[in-house]
Order: sequence, then structure tokens, then C-alpha cells
Amino acid sequence: MSSEIPNPEGQLVTETTASAARRPGERALAALGLNAPALDPSDASPHTFPGGGRWRTEVPSVEGPEALGVVLKEASRLDVPIHRISQGSGVWMLTDAEITEMVEATAERDIELCLFTGPRGTWDIGGSTRTDSRGGGLRARGHDAVAGCVEDAVRATELGVKCLLVADEGVLWTLHRARAAGIIPADTTLKVSALIGPVNPAAYAVYENLGGDSINVPSDLTLDHLTEIRRVSAAPMDMYIEAPDDLGGYVRMYEVAELIRRGAPLYLKFGLSKAPGIYPYGHHMRDLTLSTAKERVRRGRLALDLLARHGADADMAPLGSRLPGELKRFETPA
Repeated sequence: MSSEIPNPEGQLVTETTASAARRPGERALAALGLNAPALDPSDASPHTFPGGGRWRTEVPSVEGPEALGVVLKEASRLDVPIHRISQGSGVWMLTDAEITEMVEATAERDIELCLFTGPRGTWDIGGSTRTDSRGGGLRARGHDAVAGCVEDAVRATELGVKCLLVADEGVLWTLHRARAAGIIPADTTLKVSALIGPVNPAAYAVYENLGGDSINVPSDLTLDHLTEIRRVSAAPMDMYIEAPDDLGGYVRMYEVAELIRRGAPLYLKFGLSKAPGIYPYGHHMRDLTLSTAKERVRRGRLALDLLARHGADADMAPLGSRLPGELKRFETPA
């Protein structure tokens, strides 16, 4: 259904609720007597982003100023709204000039820029990450790796970056303590990588309490899993609507409306399957990086078109919004 509510200027506007959205194929299947089970209102997330809205957008794997320029141009051409742009190779893979260029370009459009922090187990000398079990994965191995992540965080924030991507619980807690102590700005947001993402509500709550402002869950979680998480935490969730192959290659575009209904507040991440990995990025991978950056924006347009066709596109958070709202935290040491 829809209702009229006042906007900030006092004018009445039509608000479309989730109950008005139609499900894929619903009318045709109903005509054939193949109705889907009714949605259970108790499955819906009661949470929103601060300031309103149930979903934001993110374009990941934007690996430098040139790729960023491609994304911004394509987003303008296809009318794809972007709340956040993230990079996966890491702060240390960019020069100060490159970071500054990216900060200025995103700030001009009121888009949050998120850069990955520090050394990771998959790129250092640890052999366990190359076994079938993957060992410790991307986590920071030893004191020096944690120190490298902190060094990246301080450098990036001094250059104007306001969001940091982390792939280690100890680094997350350390950076949360660092912003509480004023070592990095208090409004810095900390985003948990999909590569260590929690898969149950208890773990999700732990990441929130460690300082996670935006928590990427694996894209193979079921809808019921999202509902379970939302019963214990309101922390913003990130999810690849289309996941890279090294994260499973899942494509869940037809589920976008239901992912939002169950998982809000939710970042819709427009990834890309069937594409080679590009981390750590260098100019030897330029053509692939630019072409895949452009296609990620197109994938975003496809997902947004699906939402619009199903009447489920009315609850986007305002562009320019980035903060997560009040979240639960463990007490930091004095």
C-alpha cells in the first residue's frame, strides 16, 4: 500500500511500503494457480539507516583514480545512484596523490570512499593461506601486520578518507579504539570485509561490538539467515548482489527486494562474476580493471531496474548519507 507523508519541506509525498511491492512473476503465476506463499510480516527487518531509508548502494573494486573516473562517468550516463565506492587492493597500493584525487572526486559528489587497510595473510609469506583450508585467510599475521594496517589507517584518514575496510578482528578492535582515542577521526567508519564476514547472528553481533559500522556477510546466506541477524543487530549490512567468483559467483538480482525487506539497513554491492581477480591492482591490469569497473555500474542499473519494475525502489537512503547510527560496542579500555 502507499500513504502520503510530509517531506522536509512540508509537502505531501507518496510513500510506497514494502507491502505494495510485487514479487517476480507474481501476477502471471497467480493466473495459473501457482501463487507463492504469503510473506510473513514478522520476517521483515524493523531497522533503517539514520535519517531514513532501508538501502544504499556500493560499487566495489574501484582500484584507483582512473577506474573511479570510469565509474562516475558510467553512473552519470546510466543514472545509477552511488552512496559508497570501495577499493580492494589497499591503501599502500596507492600514492598520496592518487588517494587525494579519489577523495576529492568522491567528495565533490558526496560519495563515501572506502579503502582497504594493510597487509593480509593471503599476500604475505604465510604458506597456510595457500592450502586447501586457506589457513587464517586475509587476517593480519603478527604485530607488524597489525601495525601496517594502523599505519594505513592513519595515512588514509589524514588524506581525507572517511571509511576503512578491514579483514581482521584484532585490526577492527584496534581501529575502533584508535578513533575513540582521537588517533583517527571519530566519524571514520569501519567496514568489515566479505572475506571474514560473519555467517550467524552471534558472530554478527560480535563484529558490531568490536567496532564494525558496516558488516559484509557472505552472499550465500539464506533469507532466513538475514532475518535471524536482524533480530539481534541493527548494524548496516553489506551484501554482494552479484559476487565475484572467488566469493562464490552468486547472482541474486531477482531477490533484491526481499534481501532489502529481510536485511535492511542494507548496502547493495554491485560485484561481477566471471571476471578474473584484480587484487593487488597495477597498470599491467589496466584494461581489465577499467572494463570491469564500467560493467559493475551496469550491473547496478540492472538491479535497480528490477527494484523499480517490482515497485520496491521507494526506500533508498538519501544520497550523501554515510553514518551507521547508534550501534552497540564493547567497552574500550581506559
